[in-house]
Amino acid sequence: MTKIKKAVIPAAGLGTRFLPASKAMAKEIIPIMDKPIIQFIVEEAIEAGIEEILIITGRNKRSIEDHFDANYELEDNLKQKGKTAMLEMVDATSHYNIQFRRQHYPDGLGNAVLEAESFVGDEPFLLMLGDDLLVDKKPLSKTLIDQAESLGGMHIATQSVPESERSQYGVVELQDNDGVEEVKRLIEKPNNQETESTQAICGRYILTPDIFNVIDQTKPNVYSKEIELTDALNTMAETEVIYNYSYTGEWYEVGEPFGLVKASIQYALKHPETAEGFKKYLKEDIIPQLK
Repeated sequence: MTKIKKAVIPAAGLGTRFLPASKAMAKEIIPIMDKPIIQFIVEEAIEAGIEEILIITGRNKRSIEDHFDANYELEDNLKQKGKTAMLEMVDATSHYNIQFRRQHYPDGLGNAVLEAESFVGDEPFLLMLGDDLLVDKKPLSKTLIDQAESLGGMHIATQSVPESERSQYGVVELQDNDGVEEVKRLIEKPNNQETESTQAICGRYILTPDIFNVIDQTKPNVYSKEIELTDALNTMAETEVIYNYSYTGEWYEVGEPFGLVKASIQYALKHPETAEGFKKYLKEDIIPQLK
């Protein structure tokens, strides 16, 4: 398979679960302590060896572009005050090879991915959903890329979820082929009658350009009324192999408040500036109140 050098990050959602904060700012800029959500996703892509990134944005998402742009006034101020560490932190995000494209109407993930067709060209690409923060010793994106470059074709990362939560996800049914997991069927937010699988897609894919023609012919989902990527992939699974990767690391769904809180707590417990004080605060002030 051709080396995977490009990543696409859809970030055009309205962020209604974060209202009122998302009324005036992109939800992807909401920080996990001191770093915006979208920066974690971009850094994962860079660590996985990605060379070019396209972020699909929408209206009122200019703050994402500004975050990855240079800020001369801030940089000059930090330089004059000798705040070298802060200057390096600010400057680092200004040099990634990132392009931006708008999704003009909120018509589903499939429609957002379709906006990347000219950027992708004839190359396979990494698709990373900004609502999913994956934490493991080796970045999930790198693992998925390595698998794709070895086997070829398209790949989906999944993780088992509680049966009671199955209807919140895109779910896949798997089949074993000589020790290799292949996707048999995909269902977008299924009810209990549609499948017994609890293997949920966790926001990382390797896709080939063939996906664009299929998305273009995919009708709006009966339930969401949007063009769902899961539906397009289900169509492709009928005629070609889509490989699965069963992810076992930490998965934080930062597209909703509780998931963001959980990710922030874990990040604060590891951050050099907060780890010691936060652990003490939890042990002495919070945990005793919960007993």
